[in-house]
Order: sequence, then structure tokens, then C-alpha cells
Amino acid sequence: MNYPASRLLVFARAPRAGEVKTRLIPRLGAQGAAELHARLTLRCLDTVTHAGLCPVEMWCAPSSHDPFFESCRERYHTGLYDQVPGDLGERMYAALAAALGRAESAVLVGTDIPSLEVADLEAALQALQDGKDVVLGPATDGGYYLIGVRRADRRLFTRMPWGGPEVLRETSTRLQRLALDWLRLRERSDVDTPEDFHNLPESIRITLAPGNTAAAG
Repeated sequence: MNYPASRLLVFARAPRAGEVKTRLIPRLGAQGAAELHARLTLRCLDTVTHAGLCPVEMWCAPSSHDPFFESCRERYHTGLYDQVPGDLGERMYAALAAALGRAESAVLVGTDIPSLEVADLEAALQALQDGKDVVLGPATDGGYYLIGVRRADRRLFTRMPWGGPEVLRETSTRLQRLALDWLRLRERSDVDTPEDFHNLPESIRITLAPGNTAAAG
């Protein structure tokens, strides 16, 4: 491992029908949206674990005891941890703070960025090792798909308009206000809406669409 003193945190929800990728349900159906979510999660785990950069932890909701997460632990040999209650910011802050109790830096990623590359992870880990306080991976929807820190600062996560297009801009403003040294990675597209569906690799899109027709359109 190139960064044994760091941790990679994969933030994931169990792929339960009707509870994930809800904006894609009209196109894929509840079960199809859940299957898409599961495949994206596995794709993310393939990327972060095969890279072998540092230990990987899965932070799970609603429970790490879900059979899906148990199967991920067996397949990828990751640690499983429960997300705390609260909004996204509270949950991310708690996960990063906990990881930093056993590591010098931590990088947290979401599971819905099919174009995530090992180079993104390595760039984040290297920047933190070189002394950057924070690393952000911007998403095209105005949020971010990755955040890396050497210290968990609650002010970056509280009273944030999560899910809206201002998250990255507001986070950048707070970083400047706090005089933190940070790095911005390349922008990536996530998969939340029917429009985002076209960013998926062809193999995933075709197999998930009902009748293998909607995905091709």
C-alpha cells in the first residue's frame, strides 16, 4: 500500500427498492433503480480496492448488517461501519472524524460516480500526504463526489444545502474563510436523474432498462 496511514471511506446506502435512486424510478422502476445503485456501488468498490492504495472502509446506511454489505465485506475485505443518524453533513463528519482517529488522513467518496478513476484517489491521497488540508472532487451537479481531509472540521459540514447546486461553491467559500489549503480535482458526473443515465457505461444501462429498450434511447 502506498498510503498505509490513510483511509478510503466508501459512503453507501443499501440497495433497497424504493429507497435509492428515487428520481430514476419512473424510468427504471423501483427494483431497476435499486439494481443500478447496487452495480454502481460494486463498481466503486472495484476501483478503490483493486487500487490497493490504503485500507478501505464501507460506511453503511441504514445498517452494516444488511446482506448486501455483508457480501461486500466478504468479496472486498473491507471494514464495515454504521453511519450515524442525521443529515448528510453530520454523517460524513462523523465518519471522517472516526477514521482520523486511526489514520493521518481520510478520503470519503460516494458510490454514484461511474467515471471515478484510481488517479483521482491517488491525487487526493498524495495531496493530503504533501500537506493539503482538504481535497475536493467536484461533481457536475454543483456538489462533490470526494472529500479528503487531514482534520475533520465540523464547520465544513453543518447548515449546508445538501442536494442543491450550491454545495461546492459554499464549501469553497468556507474553506477560504477558514484559511485552509485545499486542492480541487477534476470534475466528474454523478448519476441521479434520467439525464444522468446517459453517462453510464453501455453495459450497465442496457441490462437495467426494462425490456432493454429504455436505456438505448
